[in-house]
Amino acid sequence: MAAGALGLALVAALAVALAGANSEGDALSALRRSLRDPGGVLQSWDPTLVNPCTWFHVTCDRDNRVTRLDLGNLNLSGHLVPELGKLEHLQYLELYKNNIEGTIPSELGDLKNLISLDLYKNNVSGTIPPTLGKLKSLVFLRLNGNRLTGPIPRELAGISSLKVVDVSGNNLCGTIPTTGPFEHIPLSNFERNPRLEGPELQGLAVYETNC
Repeated sequence: MAAGALGLALVAALAVALAGANSEGDALSALRRSLRDPGGVLQSWDPTLVNPCTWFHVTCDRDNRVTRLDLGNLNLSGHLVPELGKLEHLQYLELYKNNIEGTIPSELGDLKNLISLDLYKNNVSGTIPPTLGKLKSLVFLRLNGNRLTGPIPRELAGISSLKVVDVSGNNLCGTIPTTGPFEHIPLSNFERNPRLEGPELQGLAVYETNC
């Protein structure tokens, strides 16, 4: 009886693991469909496999859950997809130095284990989603060299783990946060945003910004 129960538990655990892996494979397949890949660097992304852990540029943990996407500087274009938010074990999302367009999906705020979000030097537009403030493990946020607009979300100031923020070279507006991790971010990381005002003065001024 005990052995039978143990067997059922193992089968159930395996089913859950496979379902998670399939969900991650579906999410990455959706990303591949949204990207143009002239160099064929994503040819190994075969959606018929049980999980994506054998695909190039994908790293998994011992439970076959995706923890890294290393897609920087690969001449990719296209746009990001909301399905990326299903990669709940993802720690590193590296898509820098490509030609990614479109907006940052708000669903990236569901990546509760994310440590590094690197989208710098692309053509990403739209606003920085306030949902990124839910990324309580985030250390590196590099969005410089894009076409982002709107304000810097104040939700980011609540991420105590955040060490590096670089949003230079965009078209952001409003003021620069000065609380939480922003106390230690150099002003050079906010440069080349023509509509971005200086650091906000807490409780001393109300800015009429052009945001």
